[in-house]
Amino acid sequence: MSQRVALATYTLAPRLAPDDQLLPPALAEFGISAEPVVWSDDSVNWTEFDAVVIRSCWDYHLHFPDFLAWLGRVDASGTTVWNSSPLVRWNADKRYLLDLAQRGVATIPTMIVPRGRAADVEALANAEGWTRFVLKPTVSASGYETYALRTPLAGAARDVVTHVTTIGDALLQPFVDEVSQNGEYSFTFIDGAFSHATLKRATAHGGEFRVQTEHGGSVEPVDAPPPLIEQATHVVRALPETPLYARVDGIARGSAFLLMELELIEPNLFLGESTGAAERLAAAIVRRLDRSRAHG
Repeated sequence: MSQRVALATYTLAPRLAPDDQLLPPALAEFGISAEPVVWSDDSVNWTEFDAVVIRSCWDYHLHFPDFLAWLGRVDASGTTVWNSSPLVRWNADKRYLLDLAQRGVATIPTMIVPRGRAADVEALANAEGWTRFVLKPTVSASGYETYALRTPLAGAARDVVTHVTTIGDALLQPFVDEVSQNGEYSFTFIDGAFSHATLKRATAHGGEFRVQTEHGGSVEPVDAPPPLIEQATHVVRALPETPLYARVDGIARGSAFLLMELELIEPNLFLGESTGAAERLAAAIVRRLDRSRAHG
């Protein structure tokens, strides 16, 4: 009997995001039926699938308690989820950057501002000597509520700080000049192995610093220097388990790679930017299905 895999997506992309649409035909070549399914659709019986692969769930941060409850229901149903629920829960809060730093990963300096502590933001930035900094919620995706601000804070900037720290705990980092100057690397890993690299750049218009395509950014394939790939691989190896997929985002500072984000939940994997990438991900899913069947 053909195995069925649910590719979890969200209501605004019920047929998957364009990049993820490469995956069903790649899985079909292995005899696997892959179906886009909206994660928040309460009518879905998740036990009908052999596995759920989280893909275009790009609203999870807007409905975070519901998303965590959904993960719990899928786990309780006995259906396997990739990436695994423990990895997803850990990765959903950007405190994971502090964990990775403790495990020896070179990261952008990161501080956590507790909810409601707007007055702490400028004081912390000044104490660190950060005249320009980035502030965003610790649970955030796709540049959501992400701001670059300068000290001393003016009236409008203070309003932004108050707003972000009202949403919840906030992440505070120095502004990284390399992003606007040279772009941000994204390294895609499949089953722990490096697959391909892309370079993201912010639009040159309007002072926008966010590199996501929904904010006008661009993406292009790139042959990354091997030392950077090696350092990005170190990030994935610092995890307690090998993820089905990972996107390691960061910048080059000299010959050093500094991690900005480790994306384990719903990243665009830029499958269309590398020949054979969709097939590599499909093969990894098949290997995991085979292992699950063997142990089942």
